[in-house]
Amino acid sequence: METIILFAPLVGALICGFGWKLIGEKPAQWTATGLLFFAALLSWIVFLSFDGETRQIPILNWIESGSLVADWAIRMDRLTAIMLIVVTTVSSLVHLYSFGYMAHDVNFREGESYRPRFFAYLSFFTFTMLMLVTADNLLQMFFGWEGVGVASYLLIGFYYRKPSANAAAIKAFVVNRVGDFAFLLGIFAIYMVFDSTQFATIFAEVPGKSDESLRFLWADWNAIEVICLLLFIGAMGKSAQLFLHTWLPDAMEGPTPVSALIHAATMVTAGVFLVCRMSPLMEFAPNATMFITVIGATTAFFAATVGLVQNDIKRVIAYSTCSQLGYMFVAAGVGVYSVAMFHLFTHAFFKAMLFLGAGSVIHGMHHEQDMRNYGGLRKKMPYTFWAMMIGTLAITGVGVPLTHIGFAGFLSKDAVIESAWAGGTGYAFWLLVIAAMFTSFYSWRLMFMTFFGESRGDKKTHDHAHESPTVMLVPLGVLAVGAVLSGMVWFNPFFGDHDSVNRFFGMDKGAVHASAAPSGEEGAHATDEPSAEGQPTEEHAPVPGQGAIYMSPDNHVMEDAHNAPVWVKVSPFIAMMIGLVTAWLFYIRDTTLPARLAENQPLIYRFLLNKWYFDELYDLIFIRPAKAFGRFLWKKGDGKVIDGGINGLAMGIIPFFTRMAGRAQSGYLFHYAFAMVLGITILITLMSIKG
Repeated sequence: METIILFAPLVGALICGFGWKLIGEKPAQWTATGLLFFAALLSWIVFLSFDGETRQIPILNWIESGSLVADWAIRMDRLTAIMLIVVTTVSSLVHLYSFGYMAHDVNFREGESYRPRFFAYLSFFTFTMLMLVTADNLLQMFFGWEGVGVASYLLIGFYYRKPSANAAAIKAFVVNRVGDFAFLLGIFAIYMVFDSTQFATIFAEVPGKSDESLRFLWADWNAIEVICLLLFIGAMGKSAQLFLHTWLPDAMEGPTPVSALIHAATMVTAGVFLVCRMSPLMEFAPNATMFITVIGATTAFFAATVGLVQNDIKRVIAYSTCSQLGYMFVAAGVGVYSVAMFHLFTHAFFKAMLFLGAGSVIHGMHHEQDMRNYGGLRKKMPYTFWAMMIGTLAITGVGVPLTHIGFAGFLSKDAVIESAWAGGTGYAFWLLVIAAMFTSFYSWRLMFMTFFGESRGDKKTHDHAHESPTVMLVPLGVLAVGAVLSGMVWFNPFFGDHDSVNRFFGMDKGAVHASAAPSGEEGAHATDEPSAEGQPTEEHAPVPGQGAIYMSPDNHVMEDAHNAPVWVKVSPFIAMMIGLVTAWLFYIRDTTLPARLAENQPLIYRFLLNKWYFDELYDLIFIRPAKAFGRFLWKKGDGKVIDGGINGLAMGIIPFFTRMAGRAQSGYLFHYAFAMVLGITILITLMSIKG
């Protein structure tokens, strides 16, 4: 079943990419979409019936060179099961949605066959993402990792006639290469230390390697710390964390279904998945996890501040994605990996719905994306309005405080913030609370500017605004169910008591003595019995890698989060209410307030509008010097040295010797006789000298 899930999208990509001329455009598209829905159905069956037992499903032998063995196999555990439903569910709905959104694209000429190519790219991306999340070793994961990068390049630059789309695709590709290089170095370091790239082998040997040193750059460092830091830098690129985030907003140049698939629910979560997958290493790298926490919290705050002033509806949601990914990394950084996956899981539903809802608005408004030209659309697009309303309620965290009742984001975001407090990082806790307030403000700002108030912008465009076709609304309805229920239904398995979390992630399977006592000594036997508090005792601590995630016996962050004071538990709700009321005052009560505030605080406004000037800074530090160096090599190196040298040979030296050789062939007999005598004289002289 898992093998079918993996290869169904690849079959769809091949049919759409190469077979559509034989069977027609529509049959090829429906075939690819049908295969994705079939894969999604099987994924839900696997997820709901999975017992938590980690197992390996071999596919074929791949690489074998000395001690390096990397077979192609599926690692089936709870992490894989979660990612299977996230990837296939969102992808199948995006495929269906694309039938309506891409039906008459204004970026292509009449009669141009762009749709099969688009569906082929979507299916290929899905296959590579599934390759990544099902990987049984790091080389296989890197194959999927790079495949996702290639597919995202093709999808972001799908409108290849637009220079901005081409520039965005190249930017995403180049920025991700920076992180990917660090990821590759991390893989090399793992192979040096563990002599393997297999997850099972690496995880089992982590405790014995925790004190090992690794020579890196100018000093000796703790090997696990270096490895985890390099892996996280790789994750920073894919998940658009601070310093490697600049590609994500520009990636909105791709079609809106691409934004929903790649930049909301799948590709950008690959970094979070990587950190959670490598939790057995992360638990032995406190400095690296502290760095993850700080970067995640700072990213959440940074992206939320920039989202406050954006006017493009897709860019607002893009910065929201960047911010929410910061939340996930904070949870992983403090060691509560199940909570990071919980927010990843719920975020997939409400963020994909927000992007698809934004696409519905753009479609109904004839591809207008500036929110300043919207207004009063809730009567024109009632279904889209209610879908966006549910997504907004979910992302802002609306629910009943101190209970487990609320929209998906209410439960998962609160779990992250409580875990940040329990992790003892006040910096991360307060930045996340402030980011929650900003998230509420810009999310409700989007709703108020789009669906409430008077119509703005072009009157003709607004008068002709219309609801999207049914094929685009059905995915919104399905995702709305997830945005409402996913948090409440799966709260206990992700963030409940230790017994529930351990069972769900398979951490109670085959627990053995952590120090592997010799046979016959007390503590050497296996046990599945947890302690009275639900946490395995020190004598019977789980082995790293036995379950989908690993939390050391000293990790009590989840338990401390459950016992957080009331003010910590209600702080996200209070922050959400402050953001909601402020947005209402600015965009419903007195719509002149935003302009007046921007005029009174021009420096702050321009600073946020220009995204903290990261693009300008990178242009000054990296891009301009690189271009100048390239011009120097081109004009001085290639032009003067290489071309000049060749031209010098061609124009001067070679003709000179050619003329000399030509003069030697005079045709006179006495010239040839003189040359022979001269040659004999030289030979006799050399022989006399050598004796």
